[in-house]
Amino acid sequence: MNIFPSLLLASGGLSFVLVASIRQYLSQYLLDVPNHRSSHTQPTPRGGGLGFVIAFALVSAMLAWLDWQTFTASNALFIWAALIPLIIVGFFDDRGDVPARIRYLVQLSSAGIAIAAFSPFPQPWLAPLGMVGAMLAIALTMIGMTALINFYNFMDGLDGLVAGVSFVQFTYLAIEYNQPMLALLAISLLGFLWWNWSPAKIFMGDVGSTVLGAMIAISLLSQSGDAVQAWSSLAITLPLIADAIYTLIRRVIRKENIFQPHRTHLYQRLQQSGWNHAQVASTYILVTLAIALNLHFLQEFGAWLSLSEVVCAIALGERYLSHQQGIKMRTVIYSSVRNLIMGTRAG
Repeated sequence: MNIFPSLLLASGGLSFVLVASIRQYLSQYLLDVPNHRSSHTQPTPRGGGLGFVIAFALVSAMLAWLDWQTFTASNALFIWAALIPLIIVGFFDDRGDVPARIRYLVQLSSAGIAIAAFSPFPQPWLAPLGMVGAMLAIALTMIGMTALINFYNFMDGLDGLVAGVSFVQFTYLAIEYNQPMLALLAISLLGFLWWNWSPAKIFMGDVGSTVLGAMIAISLLSQSGDAVQAWSSLAITLPLIADAIYTLIRRVIRKENIFQPHRTHLYQRLQQSGWNHAQVASTYILVTLAIALNLHFLQEFGAWLSLSEVVCAIALGERYLSHQQGIKMRTVIYSSVRNLIMGTRAG
């Protein structure tokens, strides 16, 4: 009898219950109070990511125990060795600020464990450099993995955005590359999404977003034997990392302090222009689904097609925001002129 469908149900159900418990019993210790950078207006519990992470951990451990030989339990042990430091630091960061230096050192250590277990991300052009090339590949992979961890954290600013996009990403990777652990994580995200969809009743916090970023990186490293496949699969991360990278470049060009907190990501600006949380999240989810279909049916060409589509989507987003800004400016000018005329007549 195939028990895997039961494990999927257990992952989603347990996540749903654990997130609800965190919301009810821990909200006073993990409360996100709105500030000038927030996209929400009501105090909302955070740290809900701990619920789907625990559910994922318990059910994946059961999968490893039931399928010890074919599941390669050692891989699961390495994965959790990389994730546990992020979970601990993320939980404490959700309760109060953990210094950025400590967070990054933990991220580097997690990346090091993942690379030791699954090898660096393939970079064939470095092979002719021998040992120097191998060291460069390790260093670049560590930088890339920590970037993914932080990008997912940066993008977790709207209800259902990162959780919804990650659900599509992990579902695609689980099916395409037969990775059962990722299927369990995807279904556990559904249990969390019930509480996180707009209007969110709880946020995932750093404990959730950093784990999702790390798991995406680990899933890409685990298929790094095929360089073309690995680089093509990287396209599934585009809806989130393209926004993050584009915003970073935009801030550098504008000579802004890139280490200073801000609200200028494309998804934030769309929400500020009048879109609600659900509209923004749904748009990013649909783009991710389109990329998954591109990769499934077109493989390497699908990756290039996805990249061009995301670039076009960003350009369209900027054009839309520019148009909306023009409408607002004209409205302000019109209102000012009308008030001036009315004031002159009254005088």
